[in-house]
Amino acid sequence: MKIQEINNLLNATVLAGQELLDREVFSACASDLMSDILSYVKNQTILLTGLTNVHVIKMAEFLEVTAIVFVGGRMPADEVVNMAREMGIAVLATKYSMYEACGKLYSVGLPGCTRES
Repeated sequence: MKIQEINNLLNATVLAGQELLDREVFSACASDLMSDILSYVKNQTILLTGLTNVHVIKMAEFLEVTAIVFVGGRMPADEVVNMAREMGIAVLATKYSMYEACGKLYSVGLPGCTRES
């Protein structure tokens, strides 16, 4: 599934990475716990989170996350968006809760991430 399709499905706003919307995503993970995020598959994943700090962007780069969706109407500071832009990570924001956003993605066939052993 392309990031653009996710953007449309979640009625999201693109905050960074407009030029990255044609990238493919093969799974989604959702968490507000850094320890959980570290456990997820690292390649071509979209992260859904309510955390809006720079640590999320740094972790996304480290884990090679393709895009981040901030849920629940939360908006990151300009510093966070600029960092994501510099690192080549697409950033979206949706008013849907994490539960609703995950349900919408799952309902169209995007699988969840699996934990690494």
